[in-house]
Amino acid sequence: MPETPGLEADCANCFGLCCVALPFAESADFAVDKAAGEPCRNLLADFRCGIHADLRAKGFQGCTVYDCFGAGQKVSQKTFGGRDWRRAPEVARQMFQVFPVMRQLHELLRYLDEALALPSAGPVRGEARRALDDVARLTDADPAELAGLDVATVRERVNVVLLEVSELVRAGVRGRPERMRGADLIGAKLKGADLRGADLRGAYLIAADLRRADLRSADLIGADLRDADLRGADLTGAVFLTRAQLDSARGDARTRVPAALGRPAHWR
Repeated sequence: MPETPGLEADCANCFGLCCVALPFAESADFAVDKAAGEPCRNLLADFRCGIHADLRAKGFQGCTVYDCFGAGQKVSQKTFGGRDWRRAPEVARQMFQVFPVMRQLHELLRYLDEALALPSAGPVRGEARRALDDVARLTDADPAELAGLDVATVRERVNVVLLEVSELVRAGVRGRPERMRGADLIGAKLKGADLRGADLRGAYLIAADLRRADLRSADLIGADLRDADLRGADLTGAVFLTRAQLDSARGDARTRVPAALGRPAHWR
């Protein structure tokens, strides 16, 4: 659980922003096409999802693996002061512009929050704290400033700190594998692989066979784990892993995950 408040989605205090602001295309993840700014056909008048309990069965698996990191309620209740896009349509366009920006900022806060909690991060804890405070201040900006924010530059600055933290965490792993940052490992046969301390940042692990793989202390920030087979794998101590990544993968009762993330309900 994050120590920094507000980094977990609170749908009850959000105006269904992920169901409106974001586009999606008909695919294995979504049953239909939807344009940005167009309300999903399953969104109810009270901003709840009409098929929430059956999203996977009805072809909306993509919704089950999305996490706004608390950006939805921040934009709804703080940035726009509780005005919703239905009763105040004049704010709709800007609200939908601000939401994906806020989502990226909250994602960075989530990673920095984790970094501050890691014992190995001691040498750069001051840098991480300053970075977190800077990003937190940005989230309190007014709508116009947020809509025009250069998020890429912010991400670059934060990434410097996160890379330092990653190196410190993984430095204690002897014989760690060759860096696989951004590697194309789609469908890779990695059953039982020793990936302790691996740099898998941004790696494409879609449908990879990671059964019984050892991923302890691996850096998994941005790794694509869609349909990856994690049955029996050990991810304890993996850094910058999110619940959304686990939700997109397959696992079972033998899969070991960081205690703070918990086990997805659909794993068997």
